[in-house]
Amino acid sequence: MARLWELLVEVRDAAARFEADRWTGDDCARLTEELARAANACTAASVRAAARAVECGRGDVEWVARTAGATPAQARESLVTTRALSACPATSEAVVSGAVSMSQAREIVRAEAAVSGSEGGLLEVAQTRGMAGLREEARRVVLGSIDRDELHRRQRAARSVRHWVDGEGMVAGQFRLPPEVGVRFVNRLDVETDRMHRAARRAGSVEPREAHAADAFLKMTKGGGKGRAGRADVVYVCDLHAAVRGHTHGDEVCHVIGGGPVPVSVVRAAAVNAFVKVVVRDGTKVDTIVHYGRHIPALLRTVLELGDPERLDGAVCVEDGCDRRYDLEWDHDDPMANHGVTSYENLKARCKPDHWAKTERDRRAGKLGAGRAPP
Repeated sequence: MARLWELLVEVRDAAARFEADRWTGDDCARLTEELARAANACTAASVRAAARAVECGRGDVEWVARTAGATPAQARESLVTTRALSACPATSEAVVSGAVSMSQAREIVRAEAAVSGSEGGLLEVAQTRGMAGLREEARRVVLGSIDRDELHRRQRAARSVRHWVDGEGMVAGQFRLPPEVGVRFVNRLDVETDRMHRAARRAGSVEPREAHAADAFLKMTKGGGKGRAGRADVVYVCDLHAAVRGHTHGDEVCHVIGGGPVPVSVVRAAAVNAFVKVVVRDGTKVDTIVHYGRHIPALLRTVLELGDPERLDGAVCVEDGCDRRYDLEWDHDDPMANHGVTSYENLKARCKPDHWAKTERDRRAGKLGAGRAPP
C-alpha cells in the first residue's frame, strides 16, 4: 500500500511538470496512448477502492461523487458497473489493465446482462470502433433482446421534454421520443437546418451549423419551413430472415433507420398518416422496397402516366367501359386503410366518378373502416 501511494504521488508530480511543447509529435502520440491507458486503470482502481470504502461504511455515493468530481448518478453507475464486472471476467481484465474505460465497461456489462455471450464481441468493438461504435452495438444488443411490443410500450411511457435555464441564461432543453416519432422529427429538422445553413453561407455568414439548427427548430415550431426534401419521413426495415429464425415469435423484425426496433403495428399505423419507405430484406438480400403514404414519388408518377408499358400511349381509366384520359386520379387498388402500398402494381388510374364508386365498394367490403363517405 505504501509503495502504491509513493508511485501515485510520483506520477501525479511528473504529470504536473510535463510540458508537451518540449517533446516531438511522435513522442506525444505514444505518450497520449499510454497516459490514456494509465488513466483508465487508475479510474478503475479508484472506483474499486471507493466501492470497498462504501462497503465498510467509510463513505456513501455523495462522497464518491465529490471525490471523483462527478454527479451522484455517475458515481452510482460506476459502483454498479464495478460490482457487475464479476460476471464479465474478460471485461474486468481489460478494465484493470486500462484497455477499456469504465464508461465502455458499463455498456458491455449492461449488454451481457441482457444477452449472455455478447461480451466478447463487444470488447472487440470497444477496441476497434471506440465509444461511439460500442454504444451503438450495445444498444442494438440490448434492444434486440426485448419484445418489440413491450419495448414500444416502455418508450411511449418514457417520452419526455425537459427545459431549464443554464449558466449563461440560455433556455436549454432535452427531449426523448419513440423512434418512429423522433426520427421523423430530427430528419425534418436536419433538412430545414441544411437549407438554412446553405442560404446563410451564401449570404456570407460564418455562424456554425448548430446556430442555424436553432433557427430551424424555432421556425418549425412556428409552423414554418418545408421540413422535407423529396425523401421519406421515416425508413423502416423488415427482416424476413430474422423472422424465420423466430426472433419475434414469427413476426417480422422491424427497425427504424437511425432509431431502433419497432413493432410491425407501428409500421402499419405510420403507413396511413405519413410518407414512409419500407425495405424488406431476406438476410443480406434486399427483397422489396415500397413506399407507404399518399405521396407518390415523381419517378413513379411519371411511369404511371405513361400508361400500358407495351404501348406507352398514356394512362386511361381502368374501369370497364370508361376510356377517360383526362382529370384522372391515382387510386390505391388495395386501399391504404387496408395496408395497401404506394407501388406501381397497386396504383390505378380512375376518373372521379369511378374512383368514388370504387371507394364505396371498398367501404362496403370493410376495407376502409369508419371513414367518410365519398363526396
